[in-house]
Amino acid sequence: MEDQRLFSLEGKVIIVTGGTGILGGAFIKAITQAGGVAVILGRNEKIAVQRTEEIVASGGKAFPVIANVLVEADLIIARDLVLEKYGSIDGLVNGAGGNVPEGVLQPGADIFSLNIEGMKKAMELNLWGTLIPTQIFGAAMAKKGKGSIVNISSVSAQHSVTRVLGYSMGKAAVDCYTKWFAVEVANRFGDTIRVNSIMPGFFLTEQNRTLLTQSDGSYTERGNAVIKQTPFKRFGSPDELTGALVYLLSDASRFVTGTQIGIDGGFTAFSGV
Repeated sequence: MEDQRLFSLEGKVIIVTGGTGILGGAFIKAITQAGGVAVILGRNEKIAVQRTEEIVASGGKAFPVIANVLVEADLIIARDLVLEKYGSIDGLVNGAGGNVPEGVLQPGADIFSLNIEGMKKAMELNLWGTLIPTQIFGAAMAKKGKGSIVNISSVSAQHSVTRVLGYSMGKAAVDCYTKWFAVEVANRFGDTIRVNSIMPGFFLTEQNRTLLTQSDGSYTERGNAVIKQTPFKRFGSPDELTGALVYLLSDASRFVTGTQIGIDGGFTAFSGV
């Protein structure tokens, strides 16, 4: 294989859940720029259609699908639509996830009066929002005999990040699931199905923007604490996740499974001293 083709996604149909979010927007752009077809899966039809039109206008290939990652019936319909249109599914990016307000421990709140339902909601979104799409779309990949699945972890799965317990537990579970599922599919399908993850550090998204920045763009106390712990002394930009993403979806990583790529500006490497 020629080196310049290793990272190509030409002809690959890749589903991106959470494709209407901030990180999802960077993911679909990178996939289409690498030659792939981005299936933009999300609940916001307006954004999904808008992003599809923008990609097509720039010469790329995209297809909007409206679905909730926690509803199996939605995903089955989505799978059938994609297979009907393109004939195959070659990749899955489990980008749906994030925090929920109910799962955030507020300053001064009683640590023994956690919002259990909020914690469950955050865990459900991140863990089951990864596992269920993998069940539906992964089966189509296995039937074809080739595919790459990329999950989204977080530095909060490895370090104790205050206030976001439900989210952190969900992402820690995703880490466990990534390794477990990578081994299980390899035992059954050999090297045809790969499962990996990327681990973002702190990137500004709709879920964490108010936690990290003020309305004028300056950092909150929490934002300053993150910057202090990050050797690069800045937050990440969504497009800085895409190199690793394209690598894991492409044939350049064809002997890589069950692993995680950290993209955190040195956050997890720094002891704070």
